[in-house]
Amino acid sequence: MAEEAKPAATANSGEAQQPPKLKVLSQYIRDMSFENIAAQKSKSPASQPAFNVQVGLDAQKKDGKHFEVVIKLQVTATSGEDKLFILEIDYAGLFEIDNVAEQQMHAFLLIECPRQIFPYLRRIVSDITHDGGFPPLNLDSIDFLQLYRQELQRRAQEEAKSAPKN
Repeated sequence: MAEEAKPAATANSGEAQQPPKLKVLSQYIRDMSFENIAAQKSKSPASQPAFNVQVGLDAQKKDGKHFEVVIKLQVTATSGEDKLFILEIDYAGLFEIDNVAEQQMHAFLLIECPRQIFPYLRRIVSDITHDGGFPPLNLDSIDFLQLYRQELQRRAQEEAKSAPKN
């Protein structure tokens, strides 16, 4: 008969360490703009559009255990030299987070929270592009861990460049 797994005890107390808790309280479009440049110029795409997708993340503490995390997405569609549309959307989630160590909170906010709300943002982008007169744009999955690591590396390089030289 297999033994049941027992929770690990913390070093400072005899209590069992609690797993992180993440609760999505709400999700919403914080800001959005869709500019259909092709329709304004009465042009239709000559070829399959190319998409430039830029992603940014922001997180802030609201109060106590509540945090707002925002995925900032900008999509520019072009056909040759012509811009077809520009979509800018800030999609936010309000989260309640418990049992996450302070030194791990930054990574948790910018990796785990966006993972939770991204599927809904993907659907919204698909609907907006379709309703804007284009084929639905189905965004590829985003590796938020890799995005976080790239940002840390960029910051480290920036700090190294600005550090005083002896």
